Amino acid sequence: DIRSGQQIQIFNGHKDYVRAVEYTPSVIKNSSGNSNVICSGSWDNTIRFWDIRSNKNELYVLKGNDTEDGGIWCLKLLSLKKKEKNSGNTKNIAYDLNLCYGSNNGFIRVWG
Repeated sequence: DIRSGQQIQIFNGHKDYVRAVEYTPSVIKNSSGNSNVICSGSWDNTIRFWDIRSNKNELYVLKGNDTEDGGIWCLKLLSLKKKEKNSGNTKNIAYDLNLCYGSNNGFIRVWG
């Protein structure tokens, strides 16, 4: 909590140092409804997605390529516009959430 300066949550799951954290204020729909998401990248070569509103639930884990990545160094969530087909109405624009990450061995990968 930045107002009080107090730690309010801990997300456990990584087996090594966490090198990157990204928050998306975008709402992502999952099986239990809507959630606000933080994702974290670690030297354990995983990216973990956390629901910050439902008592620290881990939503999903992406495993990097063990032989090529050597750990996650940085990551960025990107919300990209996707035009609706056969629609002249600009209110029907969808947004895709894509993940880009950089690895210890210099690779940049995109998930989306």
